[in-house]
Amino acid sequence: MSFTRSRSVRALTAGTLSAALLSAGTAGAFAANDKPSPSPTPTMTTSATPSVTPSIRPTASPTTGMASISLTAKPTSAKVGQTVVFAGRTKGLKVGSPLVLQHLKNGKWVALGATGKVKTGSSFAVSTTFKTKGTQTVRIASLTRSGKVGKVVSNTVTVTVS
Repeated sequence: MSFTRSRSVRALTAGTLSAALLSAGTAGAFAANDKPSPSPTPTMTTSATPSVTPSIRPTASPTTGMASISLTAKPTSAKVGQTVVFAGRTKGLKVGSPLVLQHLKNGKWVALGATGKVKTGSSFAVSTTFKTKGTQTVRIASLTRSGKVGKVVSNTVTVTVS
């Protein structure tokens, strides 16, 4: 008799805990529904396929599918003639792949003349000196075998030159 009672108590306890967990999850779901929906929301077209326009499209690398480059600058504030080192990591680019440092000039990306290569461990470092005062917006871009700018570019970094 005690064996059956013990089993019954366990089943009752398990059922109670399950109900408590479900109700807590349900309360959280209702609380989440009280918040305004995020914008933008996908819209449905007449063909019933989702239509979302991404603001940033992933770039494909001819080497290994999806590729990316991350970039940091040290220091981010420099004096004219001071060396600034741009370093980062790549993903999906082969070791030895060429890279070029570019800056935004009159709305166009222009090569600064500083180049580098992807090292073992997918890291790189490129340094340059700026000869004019002002704010420089800089990025790293991959190069194709023919020396043209490739499809993979880094995030932009701002360096203030005084």
